[in-house]
Amino acid sequence: MEMKDFSLEGKVAWVTGASYGIGFAIASAYATAGAKIVFNDIKQELVDKGLQAYKEAGIEAAGYVCDVTNEEAVEKTTAEILEKFGKIDILVNNAGIIKRIPMLEMKASEFRQVIDVDLNAPFIVSKAVIPSMIKNGHGKIINICSMMSELGRETVSAYAAAKGGLKMLTRNIASEYGQYNIQCNGIGPGYIETPQTAPLRVPGHPFNEFILAKTPANRWGKPEDLQGPAVFLASDASNFVNGHVLYVDGGILAYIGKQPQ
Repeated sequence: MEMKDFSLEGKVAWVTGASYGIGFAIASAYATAGAKIVFNDIKQELVDKGLQAYKEAGIEAAGYVCDVTNEEAVEKTTAEILEKFGKIDILVNNAGIIKRIPMLEMKASEFRQVIDVDLNAPFIVSKAVIPSMIKNGHGKIINICSMMSELGRETVSAYAAAKGGLKMLTRNIASEYGQYNIQCNGIGPGYIETPQTAPLRVPGHPFNEFILAKTPANRWGKPEDLQGPAVFLASDASNFVNGHVLYVDGGILAYIGKQPQ
């Protein structure tokens, strides 16, 4: 193996929901590795925010307004990307939401919304992109899973159900389309420093102390911690890795937790 196996030079990468946060960090790493970046978000203002962030980072990116839960919109955006760039080598299904509501207080409509964004959308976008990958003889699909693909926790019944389903969708895409040289893998982030988690990371906050106590690394992850794994799974270095979820969690899933004093 050579270092060029990790290069994404000449590749086209579509990262959904990548205006900021984890998606932005992954797309930025892909750009550094040589890929052309395409991203989408649900509103024009978010796309504009993303375009400005990429520009400030010195990255040329193409942004599209697209609701990934809308099959017709996804097919239209896919066609536009293919017309402009000629191919989609890498797809990262990053767009997602979470609703922290106790199960007995959660409406079925709220449950369905989380499932729609976190599970149905990766199915819809992958389904739209796979035919061109088959035609080109290769492709990489990376689903942003979660530790909730493996664990349960209070107030996240919909999210855990969706991410558990996404883990199995990952395995099934690998099973069904591996014969076409398409690798579908997942990344399972641990607790990451993002704008959404900022209120929980205040020193002294019970949840912050809980996470630090449960993480052997004794810290929250940073979006940058996901960049190396994301590049690996998008590159030729992972051509025989398929149907795997790579957990980037600082060791949480390996750790039973500290013994009470």
